[in-house]
Amino acid sequence: MSRDLSDVTDALTHLFAHGPAVPAMLLAPVAALIATAGVRTRWSQRHGQAPPPDDTGARPPGAEAEASALWRMRTTVRDAPGSLAALCAALADRRIDILSLQTHPLAEGTVDEFLLRAPGELAGSELTELVTEAGGAHTWTERADAHDLVDAPTRLLGLATRTALDAAELPLALRQLLGRCTIRSLPASTAGSAGSAGSAGSAGSAGDDVPPQGTLEDTVLRLRAPEGGVISVERPYLPFTPAEFARARALVELDARLGPRLPRGRDELTLSEGRNITVRRADTRDVEAAKAMHERCSARTLGMRYHGPVGDADRYLNHLLSPRFGRTLAVQTASGRIVGLGHLLWDGDETEVALLVEDAWQRRGVGAELLGRLVAMAAETGCESVYAVTQASNTGMVAAMRGLGLPLDYQIEEGTLVVTARLTPASPAAVPLPHAERIGTD
Repeated sequence: MSRDLSDVTDALTHLFAHGPAVPAMLLAPVAALIATAGVRTRWSQRHGQAPPPDDTGARPPGAEAEASALWRMRTTVRDAPGSLAALCAALADRRIDILSLQTHPLAEGTVDEFLLRAPGELAGSELTELVTEAGGAHTWTERADAHDLVDAPTRLLGLATRTALDAAELPLALRQLLGRCTIRSLPASTAGSAGSAGSAGSAGSAGDDVPPQGTLEDTVLRLRAPEGGVISVERPYLPFTPAEFARARALVELDARLGPRLPRGRDELTLSEGRNITVRRADTRDVEAAKAMHERCSARTLGMRYHGPVGDADRYLNHLLSPRFGRTLAVQTASGRIVGLGHLLWDGDETEVALLVEDAWQRRGVGAELLGRLVAMAAETGCESVYAVTQASNTGMVAAMRGLGLPLDYQIEEGTLVVTARLTPASPAAVPLPHAERIGTD
């Protein structure tokens, strides 16, 4: 990592102090995230703070817990005195509690985003109708959960911290910041389709018409990626606001200023024959070591992995090892030689897993170890499924997918097999390496 955990923690801890303890490179983008939050949060009837129920006529705390539901709602109101007050009064008349409110000023009107606690019998259509009658327009509603109770500044600081610690977190942080959306990283140039190389190049070339500050077009925003190319975010069901655009841009700026970085954790394992291996995160700084592994792999192994001309295999590595497109795990020997790579790739709304193990290290459980860890990562990020693209004759990959113990779907066409594993709340944290012993973690 280019910056230690203690440095990042110290920077965020002193975020609101203006002394020299805050590195300038961190203060500007993170402060921009908080400055654009525009949050007004109200906690209702907290134990020890609300007056006794007998004094107010209210029901005892928790009496309506089972009969209420959380809603996220966004609506546009006129930018005129009393407009918001009329809407809040209409909600109060229906016993709808406003837990938090964010405002997004526009050129005409204001977009207000609410977190509401409403009676359980109230339907989304009824809520929309109520808001429309009270002066709201372009209303959008969605059921919420307890995670939405976290106030926006706290949530933004958490996303900034995750991004600061791991470059691969940026796409995930943007999705959590902006809600349900599709995020694609478009490379600066494309040398051809990579197909089974993990969607490398399949997104197409990024346009040169995106200015450095990015663009906002209704339900699509595009931001210049630090390494070149464009990060495209689409949310067809809800237009982006200028405030959301500014927050996303600040998060990308933070990522750019920090440069390449990866978590330092690594696991040391020992195989049944007594040889030690290490599993760690990898990125583009490992391209040359990965190329050297390609040279030691047979044409059959490379063909099974990349489904294309063996001579093109090296061209995929910059994409596959980039944290912008996902996460990569490397298996290396005691001498530092990489003998296996596992990729977890963000493919729009879906997630792909891909493996390559050097011939001399196959059939030792290395692939199963990598796959189990990748699936655990996917589960931690909230993915509902992962898929692998391979050849129908690749029995090793099929066996590794079956070894996950998860429900699998199979699709095959002209020799190409797509195996999809559906992740469940009980998905395993990792698949242990057969006949190996974990001997240490740093």
